[in-house]
Amino acid sequence: MSQDSAAVPDAARKLAARRRREIVAVLLFSGGPIFESSIPLSVFGIDRQDAGVPRYRLLVCAGEDAPLRTTGGLELSAPYGLEAISRAGTVVVPAWRSITQAPPPAALDALRRAHEEGARIVGLCTGAFVLAAAGLLDGRPATTHWMYAPTLAKRYPSVHVDPRELFVDDGDVLTSAGTAAGIDLCLHIVRTDHGADAANALARRLVVPPRRTASDLGHQRYLDRSLPEEIGADPLAEVVAWALEHLHEQFDVETLAARAYMSRRTFDRRFRSLTGSAPLQWLITQRVLQAQRLLETSDYSVDEVAGRCGFRSPVALRGHFRRQLGASPAAYRAAYRARRPQGGGSEPSLRPERAERPERERAALGAGGAERFAAAALAGHGLAAVETGEAGKPQSDAYASRLAETPVGRTAGRPVLPGQRERPVG
Repeated sequence: MSQDSAAVPDAARKLAARRRREIVAVLLFSGGPIFESSIPLSVFGIDRQDAGVPRYRLLVCAGEDAPLRTTGGLELSAPYGLEAISRAGTVVVPAWRSITQAPPPAALDALRRAHEEGARIVGLCTGAFVLAAAGLLDGRPATTHWMYAPTLAKRYPSVHVDPRELFVDDGDVLTSAGTAAGIDLCLHIVRTDHGADAANALARRLVVPPRRTASDLGHQRYLDRSLPEEIGADPLAEVVAWALEHLHEQFDVETLAARAYMSRRTFDRRFRSLTGSAPLQWLITQRVLQAQRLLETSDYSVDEVAGRCGFRSPVALRGHFRRQLGASPAAYRAAYRARRPQGGGSEPSLRPERAERPERERAALGAGGAERFAAAALAGHGLAAVETGEAGKPQSDAYASRLAETPVGRTAGRPVLPGQRERPVG
């Protein structure tokens, strides 16, 4: 978690007289994922005073004209519109349907007014894109789903994006990473408002851990080798594909620039404009990611892993690996294997092929947990669910990870973004 509320002016946190802190407005949009949408409904919309959880008043608001179609073939009818946000002291944007689309201007205006009048604004997962479009994340630390973090950083360069955090609390603006991290942030809000006992009681009712950190699920260990969609039609796509297929070889950015028939300066500028990351930092990240895979799926020594990932020495691997993942290669492998199931033939065979990543967040909720959580939360909040045809999904947009170069666990101050200082690959 990042705690940086001191950077927010006191005047910005003064709540307007007509707003009430215990009133929580949840802003829903058509095409939003049902799980993220259900999280604040369940946390803030159910009376659990018998369990020692203070009661909030929930206002479910349509962020645009009906019908609101969501995942799972459902059509929702929200009981309130944007005007109800004027009473809320907390406004939650659970998710946004597609990071390639602009949010409705009326919803952005409502969020800006709420923020100006002292309301606490919360973005869960891709809801951070709505907050950023409203200008509420300018100059602030924020997080979102690790897969979408590079695009958020590229599209809104004034936002200090750190995809390693489960959630970021910047005082009056809060953001969370993907899916289950929204539960962590909502529990944090209850803890902030009413103390640890209330948050712990709520966590027991939800059957979730009362307080997680990024290291609990290896959240900071998610690195992504993908790139923004728009690079596919760019001449650099072929160079990037070649680099990914030849990470075991020792080459540098000059080699990539030569393959693109560009000068180093032109190549740097073009690469950064497409990905939001400096090419050297991207290349280091890909080598670290390849090393991570080999440590998880093979019995190669650390020295052998370094050679197979294009590092000039094991020392270079250890330095970059620790900076990006917060642990040495040997410690990471030991921790990874310790988390794997033991006995009964369930231990995966260790071989140098690439392995599928475990769905850690889904596993944390248990089989079918996400669906059960979402379905239960819809009941009792004024939402009418009607089965319809196949609903639209948030569009996928993948891109290269931009991880902060500060050690994992650092939370104070603004994160240092990659590309600010380049280091040699090996």
